[in-house]
Amino acid sequence: MNSERGALALVGSGEYLVQMQEIESDLLHRGISRGKSNTYIQIPTGAGQESADRIECWKERGAAQANRMGAECRFLPILKREDAFNPQYIEEVTNAGLIYFSGGDPGYITEIFEGTPLWEKIKSEFFSGSSLAGCSAGAMAFGAKIVGLRISHAQSGLGLIPEIEVIPHYDKFLGWVPDRIASIVLRSDEGTYLLGIDEDTALVLTDTWRVQGRAKVHVLKGLADSPHTFASGDEIALLHSFA
Repeated sequence: MNSERGALALVGSGEYLVQMQEIESDLLHRGISRGKSNTYIQIPTGAGQESADRIECWKERGAAQANRMGAECRFLPILKREDAFNPQYIEEVTNAGLIYFSGGDPGYITEIFEGTPLWEKIKSEFFSGSSLAGCSAGAMAFGAKIVGLRISHAQSGLGLIPEIEVIPHYDKFLGWVPDRIASIVLRSDEGTYLLGIDEDTALVLTDTWRVQGRAKVHVLKGLADSPHTFASGDEIALLHSFA
C-alpha cells in the first residue's frame, strides 16, 4: 500500500451537511497531515445537467461546511467536458487537503472527466496525500462500473477502484426499489465487491476500510460471508487496487 496516498471516502449521502462534518473534517485533516493545504474543493459535476439554482445550492452548502470546519472553500464549476481541460481548474486542485465530488448523475461524471487532464491531476494529488471523497453519484463514479439504479443497464465509471461497485442511499433505495436492488446483486460481476452504503454514512480507506457515520455499510457480494452488514467503527477486509 502506498504510504503517501490520501484517504478515500465512499459516501452514501449527506455531503456538506452538519451530520457529515466530523467525517469531512477528518478527511481534510488527514490531507493536511500529509502536507496538503487547508483547502476544501467542491466538484458539483454530478449535478451539471440540473438547474442553475441547484448548482448554487451545492455551492452554498459546501461553503457553509467549509466555514464550520475553518477551511478555505474552492467551488469548481466543472459542468461540461471542456471545463476538465481548463488550466485554472487544474491549478485549483493542486495541494488541496480534500477533493470532494458531490451527487447527481454518476454517468455524467464519467462522461465529463474520463481521459482528461483534470482527472489525471486529481489522481496525482490523491496519490500524493490529498483526501478524495465521492458522495452518492461521486462514489458510484469511482468504480469501473456504475450499477443501474435509475436505468436498467450498468454504465462505465472512472475506474479508480475497479473492484468496487456502490449502491448509495442504500437504506432508502432498499425500501423504494427492492426488486431493482435484487436484480443488481444477481447481475453484478464476479470478482467485484457490491456495496450498499446507507445515508449519512461513509466507507473510508486509510490503512484499512472502515465504516463511519450514523448507519451501516452492506457488502452484498464479494466476501465469503456475503451479504454481511457492518456498523460504524467496523473494519471491512476488502482487497483493492487503484487504476
